[in-house]
Amino acid sequence: MMATNHKRTIASMKLYALALVILLTGCAGRHPFVSPPPMPDDRQDIPEPRMREYNWVSDYINKQATYQISQVFQLSRQARKLSGHSKEAFNVNGFDEVQNSSWFTNRNAMFPMTIEEIIRGPNRGTGPDTRGKWIVIQAKAEGVTPGFTIKDSRGDRYMIKFDPATNPEMASGADIICTKLFHAAGYNVPEDYLTFFHPEILELGDDVDFVDAKSKERYMNEKDLQNILARLHRLPDGRIRAVASKYLAGIPKGPFAYRGVRKDDPNDILDHEHRRELRGLFVMVEWLKHTDMKSGNTFDSYVTEDGKRFIRHYLIDFGSTLGSGAFIAMNVRDGHENTIDPHALLFNTVTLGLVVHDYEKKGPFLYPSIATFQSEYFRPNTFKPLIPNPAFEERTDRDCYWGAKQVMSFTDSQIDAVVNEAKYSNSEAAAYMARILKERRDKIGRYWFNRVNPLDRFSVDVHEAKYHLKFMDLAVEYGLESVESTRYRYSLFLGNTCLIKDQILTDTVVDIPEIERADPQSAQANAGDESGPICEIVIHTQRESNGRWSKPTRIYLTRDTISGKFSLLGIKR
Repeated sequence: MMATNHKRTIASMKLYALALVILLTGCAGRHPFVSPPPMPDDRQDIPEPRMREYNWVSDYINKQATYQISQVFQLSRQARKLSGHSKEAFNVNGFDEVQNSSWFTNRNAMFPMTIEEIIRGPNRGTGPDTRGKWIVIQAKAEGVTPGFTIKDSRGDRYMIKFDPATNPEMASGADIICTKLFHAAGYNVPEDYLTFFHPEILELGDDVDFVDAKSKERYMNEKDLQNILARLHRLPDGRIRAVASKYLAGIPKGPFAYRGVRKDDPNDILDHEHRRELRGLFVMVEWLKHTDMKSGNTFDSYVTEDGKRFIRHYLIDFGSTLGSGAFIAMNVRDGHENTIDPHALLFNTVTLGLVVHDYEKKGPFLYPSIATFQSEYFRPNTFKPLIPNPAFEERTDRDCYWGAKQVMSFTDSQIDAVVNEAKYSNSEAAAYMARILKERRDKIGRYWFNRVNPLDRFSVDVHEAKYHLKFMDLAVEYGLESVESTRYRYSLFLGNTCLIKDQILTDTVVDIPEIERADPQSAQANAGDESGPICEIVIHTQRESNGRWSKPTRIYLTRDTISGKFSLLGIKR
């Protein structure tokens, strides 16, 4: 009975969320703004869920074929996309933001981090102790680069990941950079440490499970260990460079899916493809060229925090990012085509393969440690992971605007500091990596801030008993547009009454006229809601570069009936 009631509760909440989205994205006319209630805290105490098994072959077939075919026959979804009215994300608040959860924590974009905080990232220690022995407790030899699981002298466990011998510093550099950037953006990631160790500290444990080069499972022997070490790149002093990824706290529960919910997690009530932080993740991914965005590179852990036990959701394994394909340099087509891409296949068939894409024209890469990462042929919103991602395919402009805010929040000095943590031996390679990251960042800002009016960080100020609405134009703030080439116009409504129509602004401040009280029409429109909006301000932006007025941004204000103080209620984009 309890299980049945729980399922009914989940179903009711999903229907409520859908109705709320329809209300918030409703069309035309003056409508009272209804601020959505906060999402339930998904860090509530729950029974321990089962381990979720993952089969990458099944996942690959499902995402490449089964899921794609099923989407074709979802006529309502196709109609929404054709009409430009795709479902918006369900878990946004009245200010079009995402609240903190087991999936995401607002960091740099909302609360700018110091350089020290950025480079520390998720790390809470100093990495594995290289002064004592490392006991190898698990290993693999298949693939181009091997890997170990070790226990150091402190008893901490780490997955040790290496660079391919052909591209020293490539995978490890990409892993360190992206771990810190994804963490600063707000995602949960492991503690990854760049480490340098002498192979003599490795000691083979007892009955170590091992998968050899022939994919045969057996116990590892000393010869196996030495054969693996012989394949690794050595520094002049004999040390080996690697990434040590600390085992995550809690009890492993397998990967999460980018579609649907985890049925044995009562906190997980919202289909993952409709979560803003997973849809907007697309923009972070296209910035950092994270091509391997499959469920197998995610991780659910059953953790205990503040006396509560719940599932926390992680992104893991960033070796296939930037120019790195983990085991080899990334192919120039990666990020532009799915592994099996019907669109690319059809195009190449029709053109007989004679058309060469611009991204294929790039010559040999300059630095083995950077490989194929470049910005010249990067085009925002064209990125494709190796296999389709359901959350990305549901993304809307509003989701990507939110994602672009995360990307644009990284300053030049923050990016420089993060790249410095990769410790590239070639200073020119490091400078190149930092430059490419900045150039791709700015391309993302220009593209997505042109799709959605980039007005943000609204506040109400009072000066000499007069109220003003202040805002920030993120395109100007980040140097993508100039103040001189930008104009704003606004209209102001009280209920259904237009008090100001298409007034040109000289700066990013709107003067709020004297309003004694909400008029009867406005009061009736908000009957039963004492804090209902009494003022709606609609702002458009125009740039000299195109001369067009942007889509509107609507800001809603309430006024305290006793103090007369105005305050922000919410916004619509």
